[in-house]
Amino acid sequence: MTESLDLSRRSILKMLSSAPLLPLTAGGAAATLLSACGGGDTAAAAPQLLSVTFSGMSAPSLADAAKMATTTVASTLNFTYSDGKTQPYALSYQTFFITGATVPNQAGGTILAGGYFDINNQPIVDKTDAGQRQFFSDCPDGTSLLKLAAPTVAGIKGNTVFAVVQFEYATRNVKGDSMYGMLPSPIAVLTLDQDKTTGALTLVKYHNVNTSSVNGLWITCGASRSPWNTHLSSEEYEPDATTIASNTQFANFSTNLFGDATKANPYHYGHMPEITVNPDGSGSIKKHYCMGRISHELVQVMPDERTALMGDDATNGGLFMFVADKAQDLSSGTLYVAKWNQKTAENGGSATLSWIKLGSATSAEIKALADTLKASDILSAKTSDPADASYTKIPFSGKSNWVKIVPGKEKAAAFLETHRYAALKGGSMGFTKMEGTTVNAKDKIAYSAMSYINGAMKDGSGGIKIQGPSAGIVYALNLKAGQVDDTGAAINSEWVPVDMAAVPALVGEDLATPDALGNLANPDKIANPDNIKFSEKLRTLFIGEDSGLHVNNFLWAYNVDTKALSRVLSTPAGAESTGLHAVDDMNGFAYIMSNFQHPGDWEAALHGKVQATLDPLIRANYRDRFGAAVGYLTGLPTLS
Repeated sequence: MTESLDLSRRSILKMLSSAPLLPLTAGGAAATLLSACGGGDTAAAAPQLLSVTFSGMSAPSLADAAKMATTTVASTLNFTYSDGKTQPYALSYQTFFITGATVPNQAGGTILAGGYFDINNQPIVDKTDAGQRQFFSDCPDGTSLLKLAAPTVAGIKGNTVFAVVQFEYATRNVKGDSMYGMLPSPIAVLTLDQDKTTGALTLVKYHNVNTSSVNGLWITCGASRSPWNTHLSSEEYEPDATTIASNTQFANFSTNLFGDATKANPYHYGHMPEITVNPDGSGSIKKHYCMGRISHELVQVMPDERTALMGDDATNGGLFMFVADKAQDLSSGTLYVAKWNQKTAENGGSATLSWIKLGSATSAEIKALADTLKASDILSAKTSDPADASYTKIPFSGKSNWVKIVPGKEKAAAFLETHRYAALKGGSMGFTKMEGTTVNAKDKIAYSAMSYINGAMKDGSGGIKIQGPSAGIVYALNLKAGQVDDTGAAINSEWVPVDMAAVPALVGEDLATPDALGNLANPDKIANPDNIKFSEKLRTLFIGEDSGLHVNNFLWAYNVDTKALSRVLSTPAGAESTGLHAVDDMNGFAYIMSNFQHPGDWEAALHGKVQATLDPLIRANYRDRFGAAVGYLTGLPTLS
């Protein structure tokens, strides 16, 4: 039996050199290895799989500059069996495309991957380019992999699988001017052909989702797949409606989207879009206006299919929770903000959490308010003390505001001026760049990435005053039932965060002086965590970096049982690790989706020692720094 099992493994390794990871069985780390070549007798007698661990890779060095200028994977996944044997499997990376590529569309023609479109679904061209080329993004971000029961896309040889990919922004135009936040974010549905034997994915069709029904999209960042198989997007850094007349970024956005600098309404942005994939590979979209107008990033819906914990990637941000009235329906519910009741200050601090109710609403009623109200209809916000007792001082976006709500407009304030209203109601608005959120359902623990610990988190302005590294921290939040809000009313959820503390192994480490490569934070620890996703069957938390402290950003794997942290992947220098999605089972296969954005986004203090060497290499790899990759990790063994 041993000889037969070994032969099966050799066959798998040869056959699946580009195959994705397959999930463990329900037994988790104690699952039984089954031969991918069939044969019930062999499977029954096989040694048991005792543990699954990652062996991390070293950070690439300037001695091999080519590896610093591309996506590098030199990590392995190791399986240890009850017979004492350990089998390593080398990982690798496969792209679907580099943005700016011409790819097949649904109609049988072609389309520009990551291309930008206006409200009429017409290409937006870069007028600073002599050839008037269409803008395309160098910043692919949130990705969801999903399948439908009865897909109708023609030309598929294996299984039909879909990926929804959103594009956060375009860094620059051809002239070199910043385009950040000046273009409406595209979002696309990819139809993928999944090989039934190896699980390898091949791009077949690319569909640009028409977002005109929701007035286009604003700076779409992290994303997640809902429990009911839709793509939950994001709109971060909501434009400040009180100063919108002087906001040139928003005026440019409006011009590029509508052809009119004044037509876009700031209250239409900063919400939570949801994309539904159709059987033909197209997609439809709606925005949920009742989940708060905040810097949404990577909304995580809990297993009850009602409770959503939301990252808030802002300065003076908050921890927000939405509890829907019905499962699988985010169009109505109740919005809450957390109050941080501090226990300790060291190493990122710790606190118990209590919850303040901001209001209950439907998306339709808040959309109606957004359509008709201006900021002055909802509140008065001053940036200096008006010496008027009717105003309340609050922290807002790194500064102080003095705020007064127009009588009768409390609901509009709660859902359209959420940051200001949450602070006014006593929420702890002191978090700095709260990024991805994910859940370990078995242990009822949520994880939240705090990209930077600085400013408001240290000075007490938002009710938080802790010590911690600029390199950031991942926090763990225990989830419980039986909680009440500030009015004493029961919160109708069994997944309410009750406390918050740093995960000891997931605390970054600032360096007093740069290392030989230029890193400003310890390269063997996380720095500025952003995308995070949890694999239930691997018992692993995956963490992608968006760091201004690491020369190359990394994707990490943290085993919550062994507490081992392993570097899995390195992105091109200057790029951010994005698009993370850990998929435990897709037609029997598992995947780790991974993108990156803005390669060669040089910062003088960080990249001064490497830029001259790496810049020409990155330009050669990624369309003169205008392109970036959408793809996934491959080279993993077959389990069932």
